[in-house]
Amino acid sequence: MNKLRKAYLILEDGTVFEGEGFGAAAGALGELVFTTGMCGYLETLTDPSYYGQIVLQTFPLIGNYGVIPADFEGQCCVKGYVVREWCEVPSNFRSEGSLGDFLKAQGVPGICGVDTRRITRLLREKGVMNAVISDSPTADLAALAAYRVTNAVQSVTCAAPSLYPAAGEERFRVTLMDFGAKRNIIRELQKRGCAVKVVPASTTAEAVLAERPDGVMLSNGPGDPAENEDIIREIAALCGKVPIFGICLGHQLLALANGGKTVKLKYGHRGVNQPAREIGGPRTYITSQNHGYAVVSDGMTAGRPSFYNANDNTCEGMEYPALRAFSVQFHPEACSGPRDTSFLFDRFLALMGGTR
Repeated sequence: MNKLRKAYLILEDGTVFEGEGFGAAAGALGELVFTTGMCGYLETLTDPSYYGQIVLQTFPLIGNYGVIPADFEGQCCVKGYVVREWCEVPSNFRSEGSLGDFLKAQGVPGICGVDTRRITRLLREKGVMNAVISDSPTADLAALAAYRVTNAVQSVTCAAPSLYPAAGEERFRVTLMDFGAKRNIIRELQKRGCAVKVVPASTTAEAVLAERPDGVMLSNGPGDPAENEDIIREIAALCGKVPIFGICLGHQLLALANGGKTVKLKYGHRGVNQPAREIGGPRTYITSQNHGYAVVSDGMTAGRPSFYNANDNTCEGMEYPALRAFSVQFHPEACSGPRDTSFLFDRFLALMGGTR
């Protein structure tokens, strides 16, 4: 075992937690959020939706099955990582390295040996706060309070278009607008016979429609949705011209393009056990989620709510029948997480049926 260095997690309210550092030695300043998943730490670390954030895992033991590149969902965009207990020596036949070495290679500092339960309770009581991982127990609290996650989508989107063929016979062609897309969105479409063209977030509606896709996917992604004014304008130009399916940030952007509003939640929904109730449907679905903002559906005339969160009643889905569009706040492609709502991809295919 390696001797760990002393490290500190300092919250913007001045609370200090002493622990041990692992991963990269560099300090980290970011928005501190917590996620409740009991597994899937690799998918969390490689989800671009965490751009600009320090992620705390509420499950106490992290790193026990190592690092498995085949399970990555995208690029590692977290600013820092907080765990109760870090497993230095993983045991898994698929493992290709340790979590500590992975974080070091990504330039991400981690801290372990802190009371993650107490930190989570603080965030639930006071709301999400900025924090710093440092080798010093003091920090500039004014600088901490001033930090904001900005330019998020532009920082994680792809640089150029790329093509992914359908698995088997091609049934549809889908354009995926990449706001920080998780790879499993592509895989879910491919296995249903969709050829997927992934395009940068800056792609115009005119350019998308020129390719004559059967449908458009609006992906997940990080940051404040309302900051993406240019993207919202292009999505509005797509509405009514092609079937659209939005996930997470894509859900929020689609609502903003149709006159809706978004609001920042006190501490967000991040984990694999969020209950989403389908309005008029027969059941509540357990879903995977990662977001800090929610759609305010009140007053929207272009669409109607389709799901709501059974814990706090926030909007979890919208339908726009006249526009052949729908969206959900949760992740039906969940990986790692429950697959209860993967049927939504089939709904998207049904919406595209007959468009050629």
